[in-house]
Amino acid sequence: MFVIDKLIPGIAVFGLSFISLFSGMLIAIDRGTSFLMRLFTTPLSASDYIMGYTLPLLPMAILQIAISFIAAFFLGLPVNANVLLSLIVLMPTAVLFIGIGLLAGSIFNEKQVSSIIGALLTNLSAWLSGTWFDLNLIGGWFKEIAYALPFAHAVDAGRATISGDYLSILPHLWWVIGYAVVIMVIAIFIFKKKMNGETA
Repeated sequence: MFVIDKLIPGIAVFGLSFISLFSGMLIAIDRGTSFLMRLFTTPLSASDYIMGYTLPLLPMAILQIAISFIAAFFLGLPVNANVLLSLIVLMPTAVLFIGIGLLAGSIFNEKQVSSIIGALLTNLSAWLSGTWFDLNLIGGWFKEIAYALPFAHAVDAGRATISGDYLSILPHLWWVIGYAVVIMVIAIFIFKKKMNGETA
């Protein structure tokens, strides 16, 4: 469980929860100032704004994942093509976490975002991802809940990539992609409602 090739995908996924906190705080702070009010005068749609927040955060997420893997190299992780592939496989997870942050930041203020994302999401991604313990050891309803959410699937997709078990990647990755799409769509919808309310 704690060999580096099993542990590092989980650490990379868990680390992305802090990208959620950053993205949520960013949009919440902008909403709390006159910055977004000035931007609302431009002919941009809600999806343009959400994409405008998402795209600059993706390189940060990639860099964070890369640093995690570079550290893992010094702890014995083999350097091979699977590591590069895992960066690609973890991209939908990065989009998911950014989307969760943007959704929270569109609904809540700065202090609420720091509480919800800083406490709730980081704990959910830690406990329900299978990073720190094998979900099969607990099993039952706990495992069912964990696999109904995207975090365990993200970790399993990363582990399958590192181990070269390519056939196991997509079944897990589709869960993550599905959640990412749904969260981003909801974030755009909520942000549009906020735009209409704040510009009315």
